[in-house]
Amino acid sequence: MSIDPAPRTEQHPTAEDEVVGLCQDLLRIDTSNFGDGSGPGERQAAELVAELLAEVGLEPRVFEAAPGRTSVVARWEGTDPSRGALVLHGHTDVVPAQASDWTVDPFAGEERDGLLWGRGAVDMKDMDAMILAVVRQMVREGRRPARDVVIGMFADEEAGGVLGARWLVDHHPELFEGATEAISEVGGFSVEVGGRRAYLVQTAEKGLAWLRLVADGRAGHGSQVNTENAVTELAAAVARIGRHAWPYTLTPTVERLLRGVADLTGLPFDPEGGADRAQVDALVAALGPAAKFVGATVRHTANPTQLDAGYKVNVIPGSASATIDMRTLPGHEAEAAAALRELAGPGVRVETIHADQALEVPFTGGLVDAMVDALHAEDPGAAVLPYTLSGGTDNKSLARLGITGYGFAPLRLPADLDFAGMFHGVDERVPTDALRFGTRVLDRLLTTC
Repeated sequence: MSIDPAPRTEQHPTAEDEVVGLCQDLLRIDTSNFGDGSGPGERQAAELVAELLAEVGLEPRVFEAAPGRTSVVARWEGTDPSRGALVLHGHTDVVPAQASDWTVDPFAGEERDGLLWGRGAVDMKDMDAMILAVVRQMVREGRRPARDVVIGMFADEEAGGVLGARWLVDHHPELFEGATEAISEVGGFSVEVGGRRAYLVQTAEKGLAWLRLVADGRAGHGSQVNTENAVTELAAAVARIGRHAWPYTLTPTVERLLRGVADLTGLPFDPEGGADRAQVDALVAALGPAAKFVGATVRHTANPTQLDAGYKVNVIPGSASATIDMRTLPGHEAEAAAALRELAGPGVRVETIHADQALEVPFTGGLVDAMVDALHAEDPGAAVLPYTLSGGTDNKSLARLGITGYGFAPLRLPADLDFAGMFHGVDERVPTDALRFGTRVLDRLLTTC
């Protein structure tokens, strides 16, 4: 690939200068993903990304899995192409936002009091902007990454990536040729633990199973006795699943995180004696706002999310259905699926809408060392710990190609900011100084990893 970097002049802003504006530009494109196959705005966002990369001399390629469902991929040559390539990726789609619930217009990209507001500010147009800003500065300055980098901005992550990362992996695996590791969202952010700042690097994520429960019964008049009522059968199953207290199970990543929290706080932790719920709950609580993420990773979860039955108040329907969002611990997926089927009961079918694997990788190796070093260079003395994400990322799709994925979107955050609560929440926002911090960390990382 031929790149003719522009000379460094005052006309070319640094990544720190540029990142907030880039994030605003992305936030102002409504890329809401309703999960129904539509993706308004993804094409516009992809065109902006491609333009920004091409402007500095890279050669982005644009792919459409379906009309408007658009992803962008570019390869950037490193100083040592013999090493495995790094996939640096984000997604441009966001979950929908109800404007009436927000303090500001969720698609205005408004900056207030040092915070940038908008749907996608934390999930994950903040990281998209940091990636673009750092890559643009490095290319302009003629600096190359330590190894080849595959830059990907994918569609459809919020609906499982079927029309984004998964489609590219299935139809264009050559784009990721030679890639061995990947970096994406929901890791590298800071929390305060025991009075000390700690950064959580995502080294695992729970498995995903979106399920449909279906109960069949005998249709009839609403005034009659009916012992085969599908709604009754379904409601009982939904209640059993929704109220089930899943046992605590500590995976290697979670155990290592809790050990780190115990070291920072002085709280007791004895995993060899079993997963003591009181100890685990105290350690999770010590993570402050991040407890929302971590608290869902000490056990499986299965939440009823939708119900569908009947068409008239005086007609007993012949069938009823519900959906379940189930997230499973790495290494324990089969036991979770068996337990769910038992909870559903013999009168309810369990159908899979969409499923994807759990991931867990070691908190060791050259890339991990480089992430830790990059954080310490900008925040000396901070702790760096691994953690498991309760949700999922496009690293699941890349794992099908044997690519080891991490969550590392570095942000130094105020201790009282409920960062975890803003994922898919109302009034999503990110500090502008955290974005600038992230560009400095990513610059160091790409230069050394």
